[in-house]
Amino acid sequence: MSGRTVLRGGSVVTPSGTARADVAVDGPAITGVGEIEARDGDLVIDASGRLVLPGFVDAHSHADGLLRDPEVTRALLRQGVTTIIGGQDGVSYAPGDGAYASSYFAAINGPHPVYRGGGVAELLAAVDGASALNAGYLVPAGTVRFEVCGRRSGPASDAERARMIELVAQGMADGALGLSTGLDYVPGIFQDADEIAALCRPVAAAGGVYVSHMRGGYEANTAAGITEMAEISRLAARLAGAPLPVHVSHLHADADIVLSQLDALAEAGVDATFDAYPYIRGCTLLGMPLLPPEVSALTADEAVARIRDAGGRQALHAACVRRASNSPSLGPDWPDMITLAHIAASEYAWAHGLTLRAASARAVQDPMDFALDVLAASRMESSAVMAVRNPRPATELARIFAHPGHVGGSDGIFIGAHPHPRAAGSFARYLREFVRELGTWSWADAVHHLSAQPARRFRLGRRGVVEAEAIADLLLVDPENVADGSTYENPGELAVGIDDVFVAGVRVLAGGELTGALPGRGLRRGGA
Repeated sequence: MSGRTVLRGGSVVTPSGTARADVAVDGPAITGVGEIEARDGDLVIDASGRLVLPGFVDAHSHADGLLRDPEVTRALLRQGVTTIIGGQDGVSYAPGDGAYASSYFAAINGPHPVYRGGGVAELLAAVDGASALNAGYLVPAGTVRFEVCGRRSGPASDAERARMIELVAQGMADGALGLSTGLDYVPGIFQDADEIAALCRPVAAAGGVYVSHMRGGYEANTAAGITEMAEISRLAARLAGAPLPVHVSHLHADADIVLSQLDALAEAGVDATFDAYPYIRGCTLLGMPLLPPEVSALTADEAVARIRDAGGRQALHAACVRRASNSPSLGPDWPDMITLAHIAASEYAWAHGLTLRAASARAVQDPMDFALDVLAASRMESSAVMAVRNPRPATELARIFAHPGHVGGSDGIFIGAHPHPRAAGSFARYLREFVRELGTWSWADAVHHLSAQPARRFRLGRRGVVEAEAIADLLLVDPENVADGSTYENPGELAVGIDDVFVAGVRVLAGGELTGALPGRGLRRGGA
């Protein structure tokens, strides 16, 4: 018996087009594409009426610690995602013992189920054979700084910088794909371009990529963030004697701003890609747009004490209102712009899915006082879905997604009773809205943006294509019915139209349900 799997009668989609073909899979690899004769012992799957696509790569995911959770993996597979890229926004578990990410980023990543220390090698090994999906990892620069400098602001000393560089170099040697920063989070907000460029030296030397949640809230500040990324790329390349490609995380702004700034990177000679999700609203820690950075930098105990200090509460309240009101993303209507997604305090469970305005009215409180009380009760473990002042229509998103440097990324956060729908819906929404309805992409374009391009950018090996000798991360798509089910009102609804998915040749989703197989791997740079 051969043990092969043959996908019979479908249409194979590659970056160059779509053609009727069978696909043979033996072990973890594709062994043939064309007219395949079945042999005794083959598992033949009827793919007629469906498209055969390479598995999608979620270039910006916060499912780092959730890949053993069957509900999370089913939600991802139902969208066609077979690989996630974790370690985002400068904060995640390794290096170190994972405690900082599990506390400061508890409302975004949550605690890791098994990792308790070691480094990138140990974190990647924790995925091997333990998940239905693959995961690559970026060394998070904020976590690196926390390991060396703690929560303090100000520049690192020469000795501290040297130690941080050592940690990044070890992470790259362990198989990390690059370095990430989160320059609106703590302690990333305290890292300047010179420090980041120094940390990127071993990244450039190893052929990795610099990925950044840029400084300053995007939107009208996008140009400043892009300028800083270009400077970091230039400085790191000079230090390493090798180019440093860059990748912009969740790039959201007016289409004219986005496209002009991508042109600016190209003119500066920077190899740049970016991810952008197919939604207008964002999602982040509740405290990030409200609290002054010096309060966010405190431990949970210290921050709660500051919030509950009667003597300083009035001044803190005023500072928070100023910060929210002056935010380029929120502005004076901020209580209506923030919807509560996750509150780790049972007494506030009733507030999930409500805006701060609506929740505070129900509690008969001032909106900022209510927000501060929620942060204190949850020990800072709260998140929110964030509306924007100038919502963009899908046609404007389409202009951004048409850029050849775009790759698919959900920025998906699964933590919470009322999360952002992008976690369960992004990739199906790309296909429904921007392939079938608007025609922004052909199916071949979808493969470029969602599979081939991210596999190339993050050096994931022979993934992102349907051809002989490629890794058999594959999905069968019903092109007429694939659609996202999640909405802002019902964010947990699963996508439809992708019912059969393979990872490394193993069927992990059959008829829309998990098979229980766990062929996922921690993907080391190069895809081995």
